[in-house]
Amino acid sequence: MIRIHSMPFAVLGLIFLIGCSPSHPLEAVFESASPEFHEILNDPKHEVQIRYTQITRDSSGLPQFSTTSYGENSDTYFYPASTAKLPIAALALQRINELKAQGVAIDMHTPFKIYTDRFNTPVALQDSTKADNHLTVAHLIKKIFLVSDNDAYNYLFDFLGKDYINASLKEKGLNHTDIQHKFLFGADNTHTWDYVFLKNGDTVYKQPSITSELEVLNTATIGVIKGVGFQSNDSIVREPFDFRLKNRIALEDLEGIMKRLVFPEVFSESQRFNLTKEDYAFMKYWMSRNTLESDEPNYNNDEEYYDSYGKFFIYGDRKGEMTDAIRIHNKVGYAYGTLTDVAYITDRESGVEFLLSATILVNENQIFNDNQYEYEEKGIPFLAELGRLVLRAAQ
Repeated sequence: MIRIHSMPFAVLGLIFLIGCSPSHPLEAVFESASPEFHEILNDPKHEVQIRYTQITRDSSGLPQFSTTSYGENSDTYFYPASTAKLPIAALALQRINELKAQGVAIDMHTPFKIYTDRFNTPVALQDSTKADNHLTVAHLIKKIFLVSDNDAYNYLFDFLGKDYINASLKEKGLNHTDIQHKFLFGADNTHTWDYVFLKNGDTVYKQPSITSELEVLNTATIGVIKGVGFQSNDSIVREPFDFRLKNRIALEDLEGIMKRLVFPEVFSESQRFNLTKEDYAFMKYWMSRNTLESDEPNYNNDEEYYDSYGKFFIYGDRKGEMTDAIRIHNKVGYAYGTLTDVAYITDRESGVEFLLSATILVNENQIFNDNQYEYEEKGIPFLAELGRLVLRAAQ
């Protein structure tokens, strides 16, 4: 496995190409890419990291993995944004199973309500995107994968609690991941909301507020302080932006989470999520749906949510071109000028399957939190081309 660590971004490409076997698909990606792709790839300010795992099957159908990477360093920080929702979705199903094992009569479809102040103040009592208006774990997970809904993540984050999230991920060997916060301005990330699960109107489980005891601090060591300034309220502060209190997931762990969901059998029991066959099928199905492939929730009449809205690789810079032949099981994230995608991609016609993860920073003015980023101009086209070139080279 070719891996590159602790080297300036400008020289990584050269070293990668020298180290690659001429027949390896990633070499074809770099050789046949557009000038714009090469310009971004070779510019250190874009902090590109790419991880590609080729999947082949042995005679019995078991998957074999071969991984190469470009610019990847698990100690080098990038802001994961909504890719943090991927492990939260899996852990929410795991927690349901743990409660069921304790005799609690709930499942992913059990309605619940959220309160605060010792169950006195409502936070969320219903979900208007569901026909019966019920909040359920299953429906929130759908929304996470279809439109990356922040409220859905926040509700599941507090259902789990910060200590449970981080301890569970570390137990599974995901040591380059720190989940610290909700996506909610001014959120209390130390004390969770109160949860009440109901069946036929009767309470079957009450979960009072959980207080976090762990002091979670971003453990990345490289690049965690970024840029030349950041916007605070209406002013620009001319100091680098500090990401130490932000979420963190290295590409290695992002792929590891995806791999555990698609290929749990290749991991020891202690490193898997505690999910049922139904859970795995549910996760794989909704990870692979595009925004227009759902009746509930239904986003077909919302122009914002076109088919490739949540699919950066291959189709990110194109609309209306997705086909059933290529399935992209993925989770994207974009915020603070950083775009990231982690995906398991299959091509039914050629039989190709692979894992691809990548991140790129597009923040020309190096000012964070000002919403002046080059997502559409540079970031998404780069990731889309990367996906197309890897697919073409792998076929």
